[in-house]
Amino acid sequence: MLRYAAIDIGSNAVRLLIADISKQDGKYKYKKNTLIRVPLRLGDDAFLDQHISDKKSADLVKTMIAFKNLMDVYHVSEYLACATSAMREAQNGEDIVKLIKKEADITLEIIEGQREANIIYANHIEEALDENKNYLYIDVGGGSTELSVFVKGVPEASRSFNIGTIRMLDNQDKEETWEEMKDWVKEHTKAYKHLAGIGTGGNINKLFRMSDEKENAPLSLQKLNSMYNKLTSYSLKERIHVLGLNPDRADVIIPACEIYLTLMKWTGIKQIYVPKVGMADGIIKLLIEEKLD
Repeated sequence: MLRYAAIDIGSNAVRLLIADISKQDGKYKYKKNTLIRVPLRLGDDAFLDQHISDKKSADLVKTMIAFKNLMDVYHVSEYLACATSAMREAQNGEDIVKLIKKEADITLEIIEGQREANIIYANHIEEALDENKNYLYIDVGGGSTELSVFVKGVPEASRSFNIGTIRMLDNQDKEETWEEMKDWVKEHTKAYKHLAGIGTGGNINKLFRMSDEKENAPLSLQKLNSMYNKLTSYSLKERIHVLGLNPDRADVIIPACEIYLTLMKWTGIKQIYVPKVGMADGIIKLLIEEKLD
């Protein structure tokens, strides 16, 4: 059994995805074997202080050692480890990369926003959707939002913006970045009527599960809006105890909702499709493309 691993070091959580690779009808497929998520919240340090604290660095190193041990036990043959906006903005990001190499023997790459977008789009979600439709692909993370416009299955334009859930909770999102995002999205979608959305990221996945929509059915703007109103009517404690949300999901789900709703309203999107993939899946797909295809 061929096994690949993806490590995604985000601003909110750190993930390890171990996937089994197989060949069917001449094509390589992957099946998720194990997914581990550790909510380290590196963004709180990075966006407020531009520096990841010794405590969080130590926790990250411990997590990477654990991930390395798991990859060894699962006999992973290839892996790719990527860090996104929190590590991009931390002035000691490169020092932590060296420490992880020394202590955990994991080679970590701090990736730029455009490479992050390209990895997420390696999922080729648009292939499973109507190729006659046009889509705005929205991936919301803790530190950044990646946007891409797909016209008849082809990516026409993509851009990464420093607007994310942790950044918003820490009041580190800037008015001019929102304006920039609005101008960009309006400019690149104005030619397309009946645009649909594709949403990825942990929060939209959770929102989709909470919506009780049928598998593969889109989430409507109306439904998302009423879910947002419901969520904001509860306190943080109630969202954890009454709605059963994880503590590290209960706060970020609100700003995530705001980002999706804002983008849908700016572009006139009435429906958003929510495939169950994210950055880690994109890394696995990329590894398959690079190593096998």
